[in-house]
Amino acid sequence: MIANSQGRLQDRRPVSVIDIGSNSIRLVIYEGIARSPTVLFNEKMLAGLGRGIVSTGKLDAEAVLRAVEEFRRFRALSEQSRSERLYVIATAAAREAVNGPEFIARAEDILGTEIRVLTGPEEARYSALGVIMGFHAPDGIAGDLGGGSLELVDVSGDAIGEGITLPLGGLRLQDMARGKIADAARIGKRELARASLLRRGAGRPFYAVGGTWRNLARLHMNATGYPLPVMHHYEMDVGATRAFLRQVARGDFDRIRGIERVSKNRRALLPYGAVVMQEIVTAMKPSKIVVSALGVREGFLYSLLSAAEQRRDPLISAAEELARLRSRSVEHAHELERWTGETLEVLGLEETADEARYRRAACLLADIGWRAHPEYRGTQSLNIISHASFIGVDHPGRVFIALAILFRYEGLYDDAVAPDLKRLATPRLLERARILGAIMRVVYLLSAAMPGVIPKLKWEKRPDGALALVIPASHAALDGERPAGRLAALAKVAGREMRLVVGG
Repeated sequence: MIANSQGRLQDRRPVSVIDIGSNSIRLVIYEGIARSPTVLFNEKMLAGLGRGIVSTGKLDAEAVLRAVEEFRRFRALSEQSRSERLYVIATAAAREAVNGPEFIARAEDILGTEIRVLTGPEEARYSALGVIMGFHAPDGIAGDLGGGSLELVDVSGDAIGEGITLPLGGLRLQDMARGKIADAARIGKRELARASLLRRGAGRPFYAVGGTWRNLARLHMNATGYPLPVMHHYEMDVGATRAFLRQVARGDFDRIRGIERVSKNRRALLPYGAVVMQEIVTAMKPSKIVVSALGVREGFLYSLLSAAEQRRDPLISAAEELARLRSRSVEHAHELERWTGETLEVLGLEETADEARYRRAACLLADIGWRAHPEYRGTQSLNIISHASFIGVDHPGRVFIALAILFRYEGLYDDAVAPDLKRLATPRLLERARILGAIMRVVYLLSAAMPGVIPKLKWEKRPDGALALVIPASHAALDGERPAGRLAALAKVAGREMRLVVGG
């Protein structure tokens, strides 16, 4: 048996999922079934199985031949990765085509496993579970736009409400409208009128799922000069996005920066994705559009978790895994979690529930850059955190975590560092990131990144109003000029008088 690299979590066993969609077929091999899954390998083909299905009622013959050949490769890749299980799911095109059963039987023979052909309600449910997996306490309408269908479903926390499947997938809509965008808009408006749940989504977020909408969002990022190219939890303002959607719906997107990164097959479907989004915005009046990188495939994976695992916070779960892989001591990170919370209480700084989550994640990630050269640990940590495949965190929260670690290494007032990212954080989050970074700068000089010391450090309020950070007498040798200087910097950013003392 070949031993796993130390860069892998040793208690995980890979699993593979093949998602047979109307436009694309994708193989994703995950490190294991987890609350915040990590991808080991990811490959797709744009087969276009559902192309022409409206007029012929059948899967595209050439696409079937290409898909069958790719299934041989996908199975070989799954076996090469030593996956302990291969799951295969299929969606709209396979369930609706008259030759769908024949295709599925052939695919099952090649892949050596049963294929689960999802019904419309099942597809909507797994799409909703993907949003539940990817967001902390989501509350809105999830819309998964594939090649053959659009699934709409109400999501609130971990509860799945009313759902509906509509024939508005990009390939199908293109076929139904015979390539005419104006007709596509009329079809979209007519079909969406059946989705009464949209009206109950007014003032709530719309969670956009699916490759066409992710490509739309990528173009929007480029068009607006957005500084953080992370797709998951990218938010688009409804009012400010209207002109962009009109431009794409007209097909006038060749001059948008980054269009060359969208494949020609996907590019042809962008106007139809824009038209459907326009009609959803009109019918629903959402507070914002939020992009999800997770969908049916991840929702299916989520359904395999135990109830206890499903309840875990995805951000904290992912941060803890990264701490296990990269930090000098996970125990130290947990001590830092608890102690920074106590310190903020002493400072009289209240946290929202999300701010507490972000702080905990920052503490878990505070030491992941330690193997880099000391001069680059801050920027390396900033880059890893800001671009990591975290879920359960919005972009301002992600930036808060990254900046807290940057401040821990680089100091508190260098405004030339990461100015574009800083503008994504609210003034409150930016201030809190500086305070958290300042706290870390003190405590790491006293703990040497090893556990055992942090729980012994105590805050005491002195009669003159100052706060004393008390080092126990048993560790008096840790006192010195540098920790005292760092504490003075913390005092300045927190607006409190502080002193470092050795206790009894």
